Amino acid sequence: MRPHPRLLVVDDEPQLRRVLRVTLEARGFDLRTAADAQEALDLIADWTPDLVITDLSMPEIDGLELTRRLRSRSRVPIVVLSVKGDKSTTVAALDAGADDYVIKPFGMGELMARIRAALKSLESPATTDEPAIVQGDFQIERNLRKVKVGKHQVHLTPKEFDLLVYFALHPGQVLTHDTVLGAVWAGEHSGQTEYLQVIAGQLRKKIESDPSAPRYVQTVPWVGYRFEPA
Repeated sequence: MRPHPRLLVVDDEPQLRRVLRVTLEARGFDLRTAADAQEALDLIADWTPDLVITDLSMPEIDGLELTRRLRSRSRVPIVVLSVKGDKSTTVAALDAGADDYVIKPFGMGELMARIRAALKSLESPATTDEPAIVQGDFQIERNLRKVKVGKHQVHLTPKEFDLLVYFALHPGQVLTHDTVLGAVWAGEHSGQTEYLQVIAGQLRKKIESDPSAPRYVQTVPWVGYRFEPA
């Protein structure tokens, strides 16, 4: 990871952009801001961020559509900000490809925790020494963040990758919702199983031949999941 990670903040509220700029730059981040989604997309064409923080409600192109467009071309971690805290909106953001969801108003301590968790996936391969995981049909190179299922390379978002690694480290075990949330989300979403359900659903679409009848990521009703790699 760069010594000063690049953060892009996309929000149509000038005051929030100013506050985040001052606060995050003081913490050592290389920060840029955009007032709307199109400005963000134009900026990203010449400047690659390590993390995108975007508001959900914006004119013309909203945060959901921006998330979809970013996810179609990049695996950059995305944290969505919104005043809407209902489950359906949270699920929609995660399903669009966001890695996390923060409800406004938020404390800076909470936002920093989410930023640290999102950036953790960008640790340089040169600074980590994690062996590859070979389980059944899966070959997972943690240092390079690459996944093969059989002979096929699979491209995962940071959170999908983290979830798969956790599953692969515990093959055949029944893993409760709260256990997985605590491990993959660092306890930030304890009890909020919708986060896990959405990311598990996205993971299934990419690794299962039939996501409606999953072979690898199996649901244990009312409890959690079991990963069967072969």
